[in-house]
Amino acid sequence: MISISNLFISNAYAEGAAPAQGGGIMDFLPLIALLAVFYFLVLRPQQKRAKEVKTMLEAMQKGDEVVTNGGVLGRVVKVGESYVSIEVAEGVTVNVQKVAIQTALPKGTIKSI
Repeated sequence: MISISNLFISNAYAEGAAPAQGGGIMDFLPLIALLAVFYFLVLRPQQKRAKEVKTMLEAMQKGDEVVTNGGVLGRVVKVGESYVSIEVAEGVTVNVQKVAIQTALPKGTIKSI
């Protein structure tokens, strides 16, 4: 007698297992290609940007106009080893960490705003 489950579900029998073949480097080629794409699209631009920021922070001097990560515009009044004093308005000075400086602006930008 045939059951209803046998009509819809067929039995799966194991066939002879094939011996494992060594694919070698061809198995890892997609992984290597993915790592190369990741390096050129993510890591390399990030390292380049970090190098530019480091150079900008080292070259910072009194009188430069900068923008902080918080969006505050100001003129550098004093540069320390790890802190910078920024004049955000006449007579108003704010101390921020050097790493909080996002961008150096061209001279005269603050007056034009």
